[in-house]
Amino acid sequence: MKKKETRSVFLSIAMDFLRHGLVLAVFLLISAEFSASTTTQKVGSGYRLVSVAKTVDGCGLAGLLQVKQLTDAYGPDIRRLKLTVRHETKERLRVHITDVDKDRREVPYDLLPRERVPKTEPPPPSSPAAVPGGELAGEELVFSYSPDPFSFTVRRKSNGDYLFDTSNSTLVFKDQYLEISTRLPGDASLYGLGENTQPGGIKLRPNDPYTLYTTDISAINLNMDLYGSHPFYMDLRGSTDPTAHGVLLLNSNGMDVFYRGTSLTYKVIGGVFDFYFFSGESPLAVVDQYTALIGRPAPIPYWAFGFHQCRWGYRNVSVVEKVVEGYQKAAIPLDVIWNDDDHMDNAKDFTLDPVNYPRGKLLAFLDRIHDQGMKYIVLIDPGIAVDQSYGVFKRAMAGDVFIKYKGRPFLAQVWPGPVYFPDFLNPAGVAWWAAEVARFRELVPVDGLWIDMNEVSNFCSGDCEMPTPARPCPVPGSTTPWVCCLVCKNITQTRWDSPPYRINASGAQVPLGFKTIAASATHYNGVREYDAHSLYGLSQAVATRRALQSTDGKRPFVLTRSTFVGSGAHAAHWTGDNKGTWQDLRYSISTMLNFGLFGMPMVGADICGFYPAPTEELCNRWIELGAFYPFSRDHANFYSPRQELYVWDSVAESARNALGMRYRLLPYLYTLSYRANLAGAPVARPVFFSFPGFEPARSLSTQFLLGPGLMVSPVLEPGVTHLDALFPPGTWFSLFDLGESLVSREVNVFRLRAGLHEINVHLYEGHVIPMQRGGLRSREARATPFSLVVALGGSVEAVGEVFVDDDERPEMALEEGEATLAVFKAEVRGSVVRVWSEVTMGSFAQKKGLVVEKVTVLGLKGAGKELEMEIEGEKVMDIAGAKVDAGSGLTVEVAGLALPLGKNFALTWKMEIGG
Repeated sequence: MKKKETRSVFLSIAMDFLRHGLVLAVFLLISAEFSASTTTQKVGSGYRLVSVAKTVDGCGLAGLLQVKQLTDAYGPDIRRLKLTVRHETKERLRVHITDVDKDRREVPYDLLPRERVPKTEPPPPSSPAAVPGGELAGEELVFSYSPDPFSFTVRRKSNGDYLFDTSNSTLVFKDQYLEISTRLPGDASLYGLGENTQPGGIKLRPNDPYTLYTTDISAINLNMDLYGSHPFYMDLRGSTDPTAHGVLLLNSNGMDVFYRGTSLTYKVIGGVFDFYFFSGESPLAVVDQYTALIGRPAPIPYWAFGFHQCRWGYRNVSVVEKVVEGYQKAAIPLDVIWNDDDHMDNAKDFTLDPVNYPRGKLLAFLDRIHDQGMKYIVLIDPGIAVDQSYGVFKRAMAGDVFIKYKGRPFLAQVWPGPVYFPDFLNPAGVAWWAAEVARFRELVPVDGLWIDMNEVSNFCSGDCEMPTPARPCPVPGSTTPWVCCLVCKNITQTRWDSPPYRINASGAQVPLGFKTIAASATHYNGVREYDAHSLYGLSQAVATRRALQSTDGKRPFVLTRSTFVGSGAHAAHWTGDNKGTWQDLRYSISTMLNFGLFGMPMVGADICGFYPAPTEELCNRWIELGAFYPFSRDHANFYSPRQELYVWDSVAESARNALGMRYRLLPYLYTLSYRANLAGAPVARPVFFSFPGFEPARSLSTQFLLGPGLMVSPVLEPGVTHLDALFPPGTWFSLFDLGESLVSREVNVFRLRAGLHEINVHLYEGHVIPMQRGGLRSREARATPFSLVVALGGSVEAVGEVFVDDDERPEMALEEGEATLAVFKAEVRGSVVRVWSEVTMGSFAQKKGLVVEKVTVLGLKGAGKELEMEIEGEKVMDIAGAKVDAGSGLTVEVAGLALPLGKNFALTWKMEIGG
């Protein structure tokens, strides 16, 4: 990897294809046979419920299903199935269907902790007579069943609305093919089912393909299975009294999901039916209930909400030093500098290039940036180079931690050349990984780790052998490891490698093992890759987070490309290899919002695009949007021109403007992260989350909210100086000019100014947001005094909060002396305005000396008088330095304050109230 600059154009292009997972080669490998999904052969005849009984506690039931008639399409039917139904909480219902006579693979309970299905046998048939239909009612949801053919429904108790209805479908359950369908009403708006790049926006479009199977294929490929597998969707219905619910099919096998508008069908190639239904009823409640099951989003360090810079191609330490200097000279905020794989010795994990990244020089650089409050993160890939002189490899072999194929480690090729893949389902593999992370952090004090290529990605597609003199590399004269391809043979086509039903992998029904691990390879305890493939990214994220925390006890930061249900409890995510195009700028919003639904709120796209070169105008607009991604990072390809934000003067100006506001909003973003960790609430969320009854917002994918009431309206087209933006009813205040506001009533679309260096951010009435002065580092910014922005407008009350803590603590728990939560409230009663705080565990904020220096109230006019101030219920007599001034427009500022954030305070004054 050290001499990329000397490679030929041909090799550059070839490597680029490998890097981005482009699917051009796929189509050369696909046969012309018709999709198995279009077969007209009868797939199954359904099942009959022959016994059923309630559990002793009355919260569940168990039943026995028998196949009605055997069919052969996609293999023989499983004759007997066990049905288990349970109301696990007031809002959550589980429906589990599996083989009675043989254990089937499920998502491991130690990987995704949850309540186990009882191992009790279903009751035997009591008589030949048919079992009558029945139901199991909980507090919120009702499960009903019909016996012959068996079908079930889940309905909401409050209004009788059917959330899931299989009455028009045939249940199919075979060893390698499962199918079930639900009916949907015409007013259902669906969201989720990822990861894929959805050109239609956040709302699922009928007849678009939704295939779930983790794949290293560039995010530029639309409507294809990408890096993550999240078989979860949210359904929002109704106009006058809208309700939302969620549905999860917890299954890690590959699947196609067919959404037809009035129906949704799952076609899965293995595992079990393990459905979870979440009653909601609000969108926020659905995500709360979902993350209560799969794991709350991981606590994120404060510094991670700063700006990040990365590039594949920082050839040596001096280049990285100059990048940091470039940001400093341009006065653009920067908290984290990253290395892609350039720091490695021949692309080998946990190593340093001795020539370009000598340890002494790198450590001196890290000492300097750490003194400034900056952080350093590097990339690691799962592929471990097969090299007997490489200690990491030798220790892995001694521990027997690799995935196996035909009794030996599965041989693949990634950046170092020949590699084996660690098995993170193996406890020995997890322990070995933790030890290697600890060794590496002794070598280099990295502040986080970036795990990439973990779908898992393989440049070769087949059972491989090492090149030998008798069987040389297929690229004549090649000496660099990444080009020295393995001798690849065709995988033996077992029923696991070539199942009877072919999911629409890579949009072209490629073989399951294409550019990845053979589906017949085995993990720990004989688990097949066929069943565990989509779990790899999750299992590596779990191991990496634990490894980081075990080395220093601090709150870890892990960034992962491949994800599964529950990954958000361990890692952040970026949306993968995108292009520097206006379309990709637009797509980034939908993908970001989807991951909020999936319980991964710390997410963002490569700002300005990963490749090819963006235009200057596009990069201006992208940093304006990207400054408000939860995870904000510029990342570029080796073969693209340099695109750090200071390269263009115009982009630097836009960056200073947008990132300047981000750094002032860091306490707000961090508080949103606290709420995400506490209850799953997405940091960036669709507008319909706060306005579910505002129907135009249900398909809105060009604007989004940060938290409940901060609207971001970016420019997504070239040559634009004005922007048409949609606003739900109410008063919205411009955050960049607090004196400007708009009132949305009958007219909901407003034309906004959108000059090249402008991004529109608006605060909704009824909200209070905390801000600070900002700075070039988050450490610097968080030490400055706070200000409060109170938006009243058409509302006479407003509320907000701020959470502060020592972000090196592993958890974000609210503990005395470790963290403080201050809730801010405001109200207008006649001519009296009151703003006050209610503090929980204030000693931490007091110890840090945190104060509020200014309160700005929006939606009022006129100067105030008779200002009164209280702290902890005691009237403050000396307030000569504080004053109430009329600002521009409908704003009032109370400045000259030094209110302790860690104590309850109250401000009261009289004034004339306006519009």
